[in-house]
Amino acid sequence: MSKPNAADVLVIGAGHNGLVTAAYLAKAGLKVIVLESAAQVGGAAVTREFAPGYRVSGVAHLLHGLNTTVARDLNLARHGLDLKAARVKTRSLLPGGGGFEVGPDVAATATSIAAISKADAAAYGPVMARLVKLADALAGYALHTPPRADVTKMDWRDQLNLGLFALSLRRLGKKDMLELTRILTINVNDLANDFFESEPVKALLCFEGSLGVFLGPRSPSTVFNLLYRLSNLGANGQGGFIVPKGGMGSVTQALAASAKAAGATIRTNAAVDHILIENDAAAGVVLANGEELRAAQVVSSADPQRTALKLIGPRHLDTMFVSRIRHLRMNGCAAKIHLALDSLPPALANAAGRVVVAAKPDDIERAYDCAKYGRVSDRPALELVIPSLSDPSLAPAGKHVASIVAQYAPYKLKDTSEHDARQQVFERSLAVLESVAPGLSERITASETLTPHDLETQFGLTGGQWHHGEITLDQVLLQRPAAQWQQYRMPVPGIYLCGAGAHPGGNVSGAPGYNAAREILKDAKAAKTRGAA
Repeated sequence: MSKPNAADVLVIGAGHNGLVTAAYLAKAGLKVIVLESAAQVGGAAVTREFAPGYRVSGVAHLLHGLNTTVARDLNLARHGLDLKAARVKTRSLLPGGGGFEVGPDVAATATSIAAISKADAAAYGPVMARLVKLADALAGYALHTPPRADVTKMDWRDQLNLGLFALSLRRLGKKDMLELTRILTINVNDLANDFFESEPVKALLCFEGSLGVFLGPRSPSTVFNLLYRLSNLGANGQGGFIVPKGGMGSVTQALAASAKAAGATIRTNAAVDHILIENDAAAGVVLANGEELRAAQVVSSADPQRTALKLIGPRHLDTMFVSRIRHLRMNGCAAKIHLALDSLPPALANAAGRVVVAAKPDDIERAYDCAKYGRVSDRPALELVIPSLSDPSLAPAGKHVASIVAQYAPYKLKDTSEHDARQQVFERSLAVLESVAPGLSERITASETLTPHDLETQFGLTGGQWHHGEITLDQVLLQRPAAQWQQYRMPVPGIYLCGAGAHPGGNVSGAPGYNAAREILKDAKAAKTRGAA
């Protein structure tokens, strides 16, 4: 005799997408239990102590993609998230001193760039406005379910959504449509050369286009990654970068509060060993401690490989699907470094926003060259945030904490151990930082370095890939996570995918969780209708 169902829906993982899905399902009246293996919610968007008194965002350290519809629907402001915080600027620091800043103020941006190049100062605003316009048109499809590949099998919603998306692209006008067609598959280095003359300005664009993917500025698909990142700046986006008070954990704490308020139950220290499958359909989950929880629907916010190959298991899946999932590019290429600082060097004393260290496109390409051959970059390209400047509670009084993304640090290493790679990431990144902020090293009192292997072990990110699969043209829309399985449903009935491995992909957006919840509710309604008949 089988056990009674513990819930209508079990959600695996209390990362931001898992919490979004849980909140929407609970609001719709379903009994939802969220199961999180860690001691606190948040997944990769968590605030954690890495040295006594020093707290930092674990993986993601900037909020720039949170979908405004999700934030509004789930009342995140009421649950403690400050969505009105000022959007911060990006400062590019150059060796030997100097640099420039870009941000929401177009005039201030132009004035800052003029110190590098007057021509680029004049060009930057119009160029970025056009790129944001193109990115925003693509972002308009983020809260829709990708249609079936076979047009004859699309329902009226698929047809309507696809039609509206096509209309939004058409409204770009002939000139911008042609430009989008031209640039979508080229590399970001060529794009930068089209519009700018100075190496530092080109390098910033190249950095944005290659961040988070195992590609260099001269690799195809990097313009697509650039547009993906720029989509947060348009009408369909958040409007820029925010360093949230309390770290990124404040985002997921607000989501957890919203889910609980809607009636969801969240269990921490509850690692799922596998999904229970009976009669070729989901029946619940078995926890690592042997406890069995039953539900007709199971939703995974883990990445596609972990979900399919470990939680479901290949024996329950079609061979072609397993092959496609095994061949997803999950190449983690970025490491995280956290620093506890006694004080700040002059170059960083007022760096309350985002700092990028990448002086030339060739510097980034050479860094990628190292990673291509399985080595940590000799001179990594860096993104740095000092959140304690805007939120002193993250460090002891008068002290500071720094969070750094170092690219490239490949998951797949050759002739280098994980231990040596960790040490190389730290030492080489510090050397780069010393070239733009002399005196930083002598102010460090504690540190933590997380390679892609550490991100996999500590945060469950297969391959250390924070997007649950690279954001490239062949791994988005109809191909995310695999052809014919792009609508959040896994091949086993009753199992769904709600994480970043589903459309529209990574960043702390909540969009995959939103879309998955809609599809789950659609199926629940259809099942109820069939039962009534």
